[in-house]
Amino acid sequence: MCFQPSLGREGMELSMMLQMLLALVLVLVVSVIFLMRSWTSPKEMEVIPGSLGLPVVGESLSFLSEFSSPSGIYNFMKERQQRYGKVFKSFVLGRYTVFMTGREASKILLTGKDGVVSLNLFYTGKQVLGPTSLLQQSGEAHKRLRRLIAEPLSMDGLKKYFQFMNALATETLDTWPGRKVLVLEEASTFTLKVIGNMIMSLEPHGEEQEKFRANFKIISSCFASLPIKVPGTAFHRGIKARDRMYEMLDSTISKRRSGEGFQQDFLESLIKKHSTDGAEGSDDDNKLTDKQLKDNILTLLVAGHDTTTAALTWLIKFLGENPAVLDRLREEHMEICEIRNGGSSLTWSEVNNMPYTAKVINETLRIATILPWFSRKAAQDFEIDGYKIKKGWSINLDVVSIHHDPEVFPDPEKFNPSRFDEPLKPFSFLGFGSGPRMCPGINLAKLEISVFIHHLVCRYKWRALEKDDSVCPTLVRMPGNKYPIVVEPL
Repeated sequence: MCFQPSLGREGMELSMMLQMLLALVLVLVVSVIFLMRSWTSPKEMEVIPGSLGLPVVGESLSFLSEFSSPSGIYNFMKERQQRYGKVFKSFVLGRYTVFMTGREASKILLTGKDGVVSLNLFYTGKQVLGPTSLLQQSGEAHKRLRRLIAEPLSMDGLKKYFQFMNALATETLDTWPGRKVLVLEEASTFTLKVIGNMIMSLEPHGEEQEKFRANFKIISSCFASLPIKVPGTAFHRGIKARDRMYEMLDSTISKRRSGEGFQQDFLESLIKKHSTDGAEGSDDDNKLTDKQLKDNILTLLVAGHDTTTAALTWLIKFLGENPAVLDRLREEHMEICEIRNGGSSLTWSEVNNMPYTAKVINETLRIATILPWFSRKAAQDFEIDGYKIKKGWSINLDVVSIHHDPEVFPDPEKFNPSRFDEPLKPFSFLGFGSGPRMCPGINLAKLEISVFIHHLVCRYKWRALEKDDSVCPTLVRMPGNKYPIVVEPL
């Protein structure tokens, strides 16, 4: 019989610790091997110039550093374009990506001709917005869904919300004198109240409005978070807030269907014309399930709030920094007031006749480029500039470089709305995107900004409280200091 010495309690504990340590080392080794393999680009990508940067992290650190700088990713892109050309590869944010710029790339990627590309959301965005979101559809499904939600966002559809915007802008600006104003916060509140009223007739004040705003802010802040869904993380909080928002919508949809609380709003329009009465499947192309209703209402909230908030804030900041532009803009709006003899409030016909204001909005979107790149995924193989792009590859269209192309925009750093006096070449200005995925809320954004700016420049002059060109490290570029100002009556 073979003799085996007893390990004893201490020996057993030591053995277990060694086993756990070996298991941990094994997990780490496997993880590193997996990450190294995921970092190594596909063989077909080797012919595309560029660098993958450091192992595992790639060029993410320099990309994120530039992203939060005043110039955004412009310097990151410019340096690599000078070295590699208009098409180059990199490894950023966990993806090998082909970066492209220029009008030809814009045409290919944004027109979506022949189903060449599809939208390429980050994992967190996909999970929060839901599988039936307009942003996750392609081809005929995308066309159908966009058609169903386009009508309420047309100029005719928006007309019924105009007086609410008018009154809310006046009410908001009434509170500005005598205090420090954080323009970004004020713009956020204004746009969210407008969208809440449009979608489900939420009043600008009250418990429902506060619940709506609180949940939305949590949702909005989770899109750039790590995809870790455990309690305490931003992603987990975002999912929970999304669920609470959907409960609010479920309650409202149920009441509307039972005949309670009829309203002439976006939700009512979709329920009356395009709802399947709660069913989760329908053969009718003109009907939406409740899941589709909720996913796409949330999509419109996210898309309509962040971009409009950023654009309005940047516009006020740029006006403060460019007094000649402000004087000319104010002249346009004062003429409107004089024709009206200072009597009634802004009218629908007046807000649709502000040519210089429209140019100021466009120049703001060009200079700020609040969405610095458009992310796509190759839906099939295609070729650009002599390089073959394979199906499944991630592609980023660099919008910043397009908006700062000196051949199209001389002295591109100068804020000059007169650039838009003449029509531009196609795909040289992408403030609202282009093609079938052009921002569906373009009319709403322009209307909100025009109304708010009219009341602001006709009532106040303002002064920035600090010089700060920092940018929030968010997917939508916003001033890092929220642009604090004080105002004085004219």
